[in-house]
Amino acid sequence: MSAIAQGTPAVVNARGQHKGTLIFLHGLGDQGHGWADAFGSEARHENIKAICPHSAERAVTLNMGMRMPAWYDLLGLDANAPEDETGIQAAARYVHQLIDAEVAAGIPANRIAVGGFSMGGALAIYAGLTYPQKLGAIVGLSSFFLQRTKFPGNFTANNATPIFLGHGSSDFLVPLQVGQLSEQLIKQFNPNVEMHVYRGLQHSSSTEEMRDLKTFLGNHIAK
Repeated sequence: MSAIAQGTPAVVNARGQHKGTLIFLHGLGDQGHGWADAFGSEARHENIKAICPHSAERAVTLNMGMRMPAWYDLLGLDANAPEDETGIQAAARYVHQLIDAEVAAGIPANRIAVGGFSMGGALAIYAGLTYPQKLGAIVGLSSFFLQRTKFPGNFTANNATPIFLGHGSSDFLVPLQVGQLSEQLIKQFNPNVEMHVYRGLQHSSSTEEMRDLKTFLGNHIAK
């Protein structure tokens, strides 16, 4: 078990021609299996392979130091809360390694999307924007923008990469306003951000959101 992930990621292979790969990161306290089920059923695209890794357990400050699956330490959910910079950078390196492995296997970086839910989505946005090659897409569901003072900085490869942000209007854990602030901040250096708001949705996903995401990924990494 590494400090960042544990076990072998859950993988949903493309049933048709493997044209693109999605790397999708789960949220706090979760594992990749449920998302693999979603990308293997309602959100399955014939030509997209989905990789859903599982984070290792760690003490989480937000939850009174309890140990649980988490990609990095979460210190707070307020937009101005301090962040675990060291942990975020280590987790981003792990995501970059997953991308590198797909590139080495023959899938070009511009056919790879990195995405996630909640803290996994926040990590996906950060890892995607800091990757040194242009990716096909970046996805953040019910998520937020990490390490925002570092951008755009010297990170330029993905400043035009299409980004899908999905958020529930009734999300009480990561309020819609946090997602909208993330959209505004990212758009200052990357104009290709789509913000999808789902009426009545709380801190979860929905059939409508997954359908929209499937269409988005099909347009950007599987054509």
